[in-house]
Amino acid sequence: MDRWFLLVATALAAVGGITGVWSVRRGVRSPWTVIWMSAAFLAQLGFLSIRGESRGACPLVGLGEILAFLAWSLTLFYLVVGPAYRISLLGVFTAPVVVIFQGLALLPGGLEAEPQRLSGTNPWHETHAAMSVLSYGALALAAVAGVMFLVLDRQLKDHHLKSGLFRNLPPVRELLKSTIRLLWLGVALLSIGVFAGFMMPRQGGTAHLVAACVVWSSYVGFLMLRQWRGLTGRRTATLAVLLFVVSLSVFALV
Repeated sequence: MDRWFLLVATALAAVGGITGVWSVRRGVRSPWTVIWMSAAFLAQLGFLSIRGESRGACPLVGLGEILAFLAWSLTLFYLVVGPAYRISLLGVFTAPVVVIFQGLALLPGGLEAEPQRLSGTNPWHETHAAMSVLSYGALALAAVAGVMFLVLDRQLKDHHLKSGLFRNLPPVRELLKSTIRLLWLGVALLSIGVFAGFMMPRQGGTAHLVAACVVWSSYVGFLMLRQWRGLTGRRTATLAVLLFVVSLSVFALV
């Protein structure tokens, strides 16, 4: 039953992305993308609720559940900050990422057919897992915004000022500000997750915590460098994208 919810969420996100592309090609703004993504968000909640009830804890066991939770987190942040952007275009860039994450989770072997109930869960462990993955939603959306910035930068350099894509993009300065804010939000959430990781009882196997600390240090160093030395918008956007892609390797250690 839970797989059907995730499958429906994937289909709805795909429709939302297609709707956004159609709107961009027409050069208009449309509320339909956010409507479809809202429906996908509800389906994601259905999946996580059923899975969480089966686990008796936050459903973050195995790569499939982590990717599904990450897709939910990304959708959540998209719906929260969407009004600050041109809604249809942000959906065009966000929906494919959600579809990819959930599609990978649905691959054979990605999700346990009969999830086992967890025993002896610890609040610090739950906080560490949930906040760490939740932070990736903000960092993923920052990467999406970074891609949008790079596309806009290319549009400006190539003088494609009359295309539907250019007309639907937000002002470059506001887009960069939103990228930075999402990065700071992601780092703040990840800080809570790392702190909880140090507080939880451990019985060996600290590779995932070490990896989380490396990711946290990389993002903090990046933001401090930008704060003190300054970085161009293009470099900021590029690093936001590259850091997120590289940080996904953390999941291989979970």
